[in-house]
Formats: sequence, structure tokens, C-alpha cells
Amino acid sequence: MKYRLLDICEFVSDKVDVYYITTNNYISTENMIANKSGVTVAEKIPSIKRVNSFQHKDVLISNIRPYFQKIWFSDKKGGCSADVLVLRAKNFVVPEFLYCTLATDGFFNYMTATAKGTKMPRGDKQAIQNYEIDLPSIEVQTKIAHIIFQINSKIKVNGKINDNLAQQAQVIYASTFIVNANPSWEKGHLSDLITVKYGKDHKKLIDGNIPVYGSGGVMRYVERPLYTQESVLIPRKGTLNNVIYVNEPFWSVDTMFYTEMKMKNVAKFVYHFISNKDLSAMNAGSAVPSMTTDILNAMVVSIPDAKTLSFFESTTAPIYAQIRGNAVENKKLAELRDTLLPKLISGEIEMPGIE
Repeated sequence: MKYRLLDICEFVSDKVDVYYITTNNYISTENMIANKSGVTVAEKIPSIKRVNSFQHKDVLISNIRPYFQKIWFSDKKGGCSADVLVLRAKNFVVPEFLYCTLATDGFFNYMTATAKGTKMPRGDKQAIQNYEIDLPSIEVQTKIAHIIFQINSKIKVNGKINDNLAQQAQVIYASTFIVNANPSWEKGHLSDLITVKYGKDHKKLIDGNIPVYGSGGVMRYVERPLYTQESVLIPRKGTLNNVIYVNEPFWSVDTMFYTEMKMKNVAKFVYHFISNKDLSAMNAGSAVPSMTTDILNAMVVSIPDAKTLSFFESTTAPIYAQIRGNAVENKKLAELRDTLLPKLISGEIEMPGIE
């Protein structure tokens, strides 16, 4: 039987004093991760007295640019920005099942299609409340949630492994280029190492298997790439510190710079060099944080010799290969999850013990 979202959960608007909020339990659209990948630690908390509150097992959804598919099943209580919807399951709905139902392409496609605005589309709350879902028995809800959360758990484990691998690469970078830096290395500018290029609009592209990167991460997949070589992606607007290393064909949107390398074995060095900079502190915008090519090109850098760059490349390449492998596995797991869920809900796939 189908139910409106409004009938099976509450749209919470309770408030909490900022006094009780820290960067570890504050959620905004900035620290929610795209593609249903949860949240990270906030960079700061707002300078207002009260914010919206959430509780353990609430579902939080970013209501800005819904095509980023930012959603989180809360594992604690805290506070969030007004641009984050807080949904709380009613007593005849399993909270984990509510999350599973909303963490689908179908829901986010609906949310995107009914959103208002162009440059910064916002979800239409009334339309979201009228979104219809199938609601099976509590027993079925529980079993479906268990299956989906097992897949999500494996995705999360791979994510933690990749975080650890990235930290290992950072340690090697620091040891090679900071602690043991050669004072004879020539001083130059970032423009000596890379050419900064503007991304392009993706809306007219048809779906495919090439990732489209924005400042929040992968937005969608399209049929052809903008660039096919190793690159470092740098946010032009929005979350400026979300620098991304890419070594596969990709498309970059107009709010994300991509880069072409001018030297051999320099891409990973450039990625770590830029990632270690606080780009937010170099913000050239007013209302919306912005980065410029002039700021990037003028960054002073010690240019390592070819032998040292080759050593760093050969040492870290296996680490990045493993990170890539885990990311590919996570993509396949996410596709499996998103394929299974509607079939489980509709009963197309039967579950043991359910009549």
C-alpha cells in the first residue's frame, strides 16, 4: 500500500541552543557528502543562538541542489542548518527502512524534478511531503533494512580503508617534500606545473558511465568525458577545500576547475600540495566562496627534481591503485543496493521467512 511521506514520518522543526553543538554534531549542506555517502566533520558552527535539532535515527536530507543526493541516517543527536530536512519515522515505520526508501535514485530524481530555482535549486517541501512510497509490514521493513544496511556497512568499511590509505600517502608526501625537502629545489609557481582549465555545463549530456565532478563530489555519470588524463580538480565555487585527485576519464562542471599537468609524475605531488593549503582562507568571493585562476597560478612552490618526483610516484601509485579499486567496488555495491531495494519492497524478490 502506498503512503505519502507526510503520513509516515514527521518533518521535525525543533530547535537547540548552539551552546550544545560542536563541529562533531553539526550538520549542514557543506559537510554532507554527495551520493548518499553520509557526513564528515563540520569546519565550523554557525554564529547564531539556535539551530534546528535532530535525534538518533532521524533521516537528514540536504534541501539544496538535490541532484547531489546528500542524505544521512543519524547515529547521534545534534543540530543542523535550515537547509537540511529532518525526517523522523512514526511508530509504525522502521527508521532504517525510512532511510533506505529515501536513499534511492527514485526519490532524489523526484526531489530534483520538483525543486524550485535554477542556479541553486531547493527542494519543494510540499512536493516532498506528497512523495509516495510502498510500506510493507514491520517484519518486512526490518528485513529489508537489514539487507541494505549490510551493503552500506561494506561500503563504509571500504571508505575507512581509503581514508587510511590517503593518510599513508600524505605521510609519504610530508616526509619527501616537507621534512626532507631539498633546499636546492628551484622556487616557482603552481602555473609552472599545471594549466588550470574551466569545467563545463553537463545538463545536456545523456547518462553513461563517466563521472561528473562538482565541488561536492560525483554528481552523476554521463556518456562522454571532458578530459581523459590524470588531473587534480579544484573547486571554483562552494566547498573550496574539497580538492580531488582523478586518474580516469571524467567530466568537470563549471564550478570545478580541472588541471592539465606540464611535467611527468607531478599530478599526485600537485594534489597533496594543494590539499595542504587552506583554500577557504583564499576566498575571492563575497556571498558564495570562490576561487580564481590568478590565485591558484600565483601559489609559490618548490619544484622537486625529476628523480624525487619519480620516487614519490612509484611509492604512492600502489596506494592510489588500491583506493581506486575500493572506489570501484563501492560503486558496484551501491548499484546493487539501488537495484535490490525497489525489488525487495515490491516483493519481486522474496525473502526467507516472509509469507
